[in-house]
Amino acid sequence: MSKLILDIDFVRAQFPAFAEASLQGQAFFENAGGSYTCRQVIDRLHRFYTQRKVQPYGHFAASKAGGDEMDEARDRLAALMNVESDELSFGPSTSQNTYVLAQAFAETLSAGDVVIVTDQDHEANSGAWRRLEKLGMEVREWHVNPDSGQLELETLADLLDEKVRLVCFPHCSNIIGQENPVAEAVTMAHAVGAVTCVDGVSMAPHGFPDIGSLGTDIYLFSSYKTYGPHQGVMVIRRELADRLTSQAHFFNAGYRTKRFTPAGPDHAQVAAAAGMADYVDALHAHHFGGEVAPAERCRAITALQRAHEDRLLAPLMDFLSSRNDARILGGGDCVAGTGRVPTVAISTAKPASDVAEALAEHGVMAGAGDFYAVRTIGAMGCDPDAGVLRLSFVHYTNEAEVQQLMTALDACL
Repeated sequence: MSKLILDIDFVRAQFPAFAEASLQGQAFFENAGGSYTCRQVIDRLHRFYTQRKVQPYGHFAASKAGGDEMDEARDRLAALMNVESDELSFGPSTSQNTYVLAQAFAETLSAGDVVIVTDQDHEANSGAWRRLEKLGMEVREWHVNPDSGQLELETLADLLDEKVRLVCFPHCSNIIGQENPVAEAVTMAHAVGAVTCVDGVSMAPHGFPDIGSLGTDIYLFSSYKTYGPHQGVMVIRRELADRLTSQAHFFNAGYRTKRFTPAGPDHAQVAAAAGMADYVDALHAHHFGGEVAPAERCRAITALQRAHEDRLLAPLMDFLSSRNDARILGGGDCVAGTGRVPTVAISTAKPASDVAEALAEHGVMAGAGDFYAVRTIGAMGCDPDAGVLRLSFVHYTNEAEVQQLMTALDACL
């Protein structure tokens, strides 16, 4: 096997869903809403619930083991993403983590300070920040290009000045599917003294980010979309975490990993999140072997995953672009290596929900609606109430499933 090509059979063997009888014949294309869970996470979750389901960090063996596994998850995920362990926190969801952060910033910002949000965001990384306007802050909106759906740096430049304190934007839209120029936007924001918060929920499923290279102050994603348990993962760089007002119990204010988690997270799910690192390690050992630093392992596996996704996405985009009964939001260009991920939203002549139901009859699981991206859909000239059909996959999808999707679309559109 060439080490430059993802071994899709090995990958799928890591996911019990592909051996589940009730899912046989079903092609899963709503991964942007939540992925299948890898075996490594399921095994750790089962072990915690059967062997460690006690209050962690205590004085007896089961309690110590539970706390050790929770610490392991934080340490290993932080290493994969090139940040320090105490810069990573777990919360119940990304929406909740964002809300808590907004409360912390509300106690730090002053009336007249500017917060920049976008109309490309999932509402979870927009709505909480927009509410700061009620406290006297000014909210400016970084608008997408209505033709391409992209966030352009020139537009951001027009919004930045010495009053801007916070810039919030997505690493990738859950509708447009194109990676944004995060490092460049972060550099521009930092130049005027602003903090950056990047929503990585739609990008992280295609490979854990190198947050150290991106340079952002905050990075958020949901582990249930990265093959793990239903948790929100939040990275806050040390200097910022120490400067923001703690939102935790007063006796936890001295712990960076607890300052922005007002209530205790699900212990078992935190511990099980280490299974995501197990999965990356298993892929690296199978394809490359050898011992390298965690962040380097992660970069190598991400490159394999993205190359596989690019190969499968190209024929789907060609198929959709050739039709006159489907409009691809953001356009149909699909060039390998340009940051386009396989999250494709289309506007159809038929109601999106009707098409999704028809696809289900062909064994294709797809989504329809606004996907909490009401502003994005409206900015692209579509009716948010009607919604769009979203077709999303990740690296465990195979060629046969993409062909099944295209055959079903041909019948249903």
